[in-house]
Amino acid sequence: MTMPSAGALQGLKVIDVSRILGGPYCGQILGDHGADVLKVEPPQGDDTRTWGPPFLNGVASYYLGLNRNKRGMRLDLSQEAGRTTLLELLSDADVLLENFKTGTLEKWGIGYETLSERFPRLIHCRVSGFGADGPLGGLPGYDAAIQAMSGIMSVNGDAGAEPLRVGLPVVDMVTGLNAVIGILLALNERARSGKGQFVEAALYDSGLSLLHPHAANWFLNDKTPARTGNAHPNIYPYDSFPTRTSPIYLAVGNDRQFQLLCKVLGEPALAFEPEFQDAGSRSSNRLRLRDRLTALFQQFDGAALTEQLMNEGVPCAPILDVKSALEHPHTAHREMIVSMPNGYKGLGSPIKLGRTPATYRLPPPDTLDD
Repeated sequence: MTMPSAGALQGLKVIDVSRILGGPYCGQILGDHGADVLKVEPPQGDDTRTWGPPFLNGVASYYLGLNRNKRGMRLDLSQEAGRTTLLELLSDADVLLENFKTGTLEKWGIGYETLSERFPRLIHCRVSGFGADGPLGGLPGYDAAIQAMSGIMSVNGDAGAEPLRVGLPVVDMVTGLNAVIGILLALNERARSGKGQFVEAALYDSGLSLLHPHAANWFLNDKTPARTGNAHPNIYPYDSFPTRTSPIYLAVGNDRQFQLLCKVLGEPALAFEPEFQDAGSRSSNRLRLRDRLTALFQQFDGAALTEQLMNEGVPCAPILDVKSALEHPHTAHREMIVSMPNGYKGLGSPIKLGRTPATYRLPPPDTLDD
């Protein structure tokens, strides 16, 4: 466990009234880097407290993975007393982080326009499904539904198979990251102007932003992108391959890497055959290339081959399950697992700062009382 020290955001006060994933993930990142984050939950608690099993002391792993480095309290914002307390909390706060349905805070008399007049330096960040206006404005949005509607599912899965949800809440998490970026941008601007502003991170926008290179391809060729399984739509060999022992993933991005691959496989001349000698020809002739490479890979042990290829400068990797990835020695070296005395264990911050690294001071709130 990293020992407490001054974080990059020390002195920043955040009131986090968000729930589920995108907002809480944003708050956790701010907390990891030193912000004082107060998580305000409704009387029944954040829904994700019950999203299990597994549980630790009655609290679901889903909640635990998103809410460390926060103090906690319970507040009913639908009641005047709760709103009065929130206003007191905001009197010296820098950031309000929320993901209420559009119009809810306005109905309660604590919407952005009201709060900005009372607290002109406050940065009000809202995580929403579709934003406040437009054809879908104000509608609720969950990760999987946005994956479906933004086109992500349409390009995920095997060719000829049904569209497939990415097995991670990628839209929610990227929306949380975008909320962090927006808050930091607003803080930087406030240092010049002295004024806060409204920051919005919508799941729909974030889902669309993930469509690279599929959107870029469509802008140029007007062809609806199709599912390609594990293969990259633009370059090849960028795909999974079987070996004699275990599958590997190969990520060749240029001619030099392909030449090195062919040398390690014992077929250096393959790199210079006309149908495979450059990126465009390899992509156009990917089916023939896959057959040639698959035959060669059958001679090799997967683990030994990936190690040899990486040492030669060819990007590749063994295909690991979650347990193997978390137990990999490099995971420990990168300090990507956090443990605390109360039994909490979670993923560490991927954001590495030299002088002011992330610290892990508080486990997720195990009570709803401050």
